[in-house]
Amino acid sequence: MSGHITQSTILNAYDLIREHVRRTPILRVPAGEFLDDVPVTLKFEQMQHSGSFKVRGGFNALLSGDVPKGGVIAASGGNHGAAVAYVANKLGVRTEIFVPEIVSPAKLAKLEQYGARINVVGANFSEALAACLECQKETGAKLLHAYDQQEIVAGQGTVGLEFEEQAPEIDSLLVAVGGGGLIGGVASWYRGKVKVIAVETEGTATLHSALNAGHPVGVSVSGLAADALGASLIGDHGFEAAQNFVHQSVLVNDVDVKAAQECLWNNYRQIAEPGGATALAALLSGAYVPEKNEKVGVLVCGGNASLSSF
Repeated sequence: MSGHITQSTILNAYDLIREHVRRTPILRVPAGEFLDDVPVTLKFEQMQHSGSFKVRGGFNALLSGDVPKGGVIAASGGNHGAAVAYVANKLGVRTEIFVPEIVSPAKLAKLEQYGARINVVGANFSEALAACLECQKETGAKLLHAYDQQEIVAGQGTVGLEFEEQAPEIDSLLVAVGGGGLIGGVASWYRGKVKVIAVETEGTATLHSALNAGHPVGVSVSGLAADALGASLIGDHGFEAAQNFVHQSVLVNDVDVKAAQECLWNNYRQIAEPGGATALAALLSGAYVPEKNEKVGVLVCGGNASLSSF
C-alpha cells in the first residue's frame, strides 16, 4: 500500500474528474416512509456513468498519470471492468478486462458496449485477478486494481465529498462493502464526522471478518451479491480506513437484499443490483438500528442488474 487517503487526496481527485462524472442526485425520504422517527436520504449513485460509482476511481487513475502503449488492464466482478472500459473508451485508451465466470449478463453486455477486450477466466474474482496479473506482466499495460490502489480509492471517496455537500445534515451513512475501495474512500472523506456503517452480505463478509480478526483474512464468497461484493480479501486501504473511521460493521442476508431491491423499484422506480441495494437492506431489515430522529444517509451504489430479474 502506498500512502494514505486524505481529504486533500480526495479533493484533488474531484478536481480531476468532476467534468467527467455525474453529480448523482439524492432523495430525501421523510420519517415514517421507511422507519418511524427516522428521515433517510438516498444517493442514487447507480445513475453514474457505466452504472456504478467506479468510474470515479477509473477517471482519477487514468487522468493522474501517463498511460503506456499497452493501454490499461483490470480484473473485475463486472462493475469495475465496465467502469474502466467506459473511461478508457472516453479517453481513447486500449483496455483489456478479466472477469470471472459468475459475471452477470448485464455487466458483460456493458463491457462489450464500451469496446473492451474481454477475458472470462476463473470461478471467482481472485482467479480472474491472477490471470490479469500474468497478462499485465507480458503486455506492460497499466493495472487498475478494482479496490486497493490509492488513485482508485481517492476517486471513490468523491462520492462522500458530494454526499456531504448535498446532505450535510446526515448523522450516519450506510455503505456497501466489497473489496473496500468505496468504504475506504468514503470513510477517509468523513473521518468520523458522521457514523459510517459498513454493510456486507453474509456471503461476502470480507471486512466484517477482518475487523473481528484484527487483520485481513481470506473468506469464501457466495450469494446474490457475489459478483459485485465478492472480493475474498479486504484491501489494505479499505481495512485501514475502516479501523480508523468506520463506526460499525453489519451483515444482511440475500432475502434482505432482494427486499431492498424491490423497495427501491416499487417506491421510486429505481433499479439497483444486489450489491447496490445492500446498504439499504441493513436499514430495512434492522441489521442497523438508528437512534430516534437520527438522520440516515444510504448510498445506492450500483444499478447493473438484468431487467429480467425485475
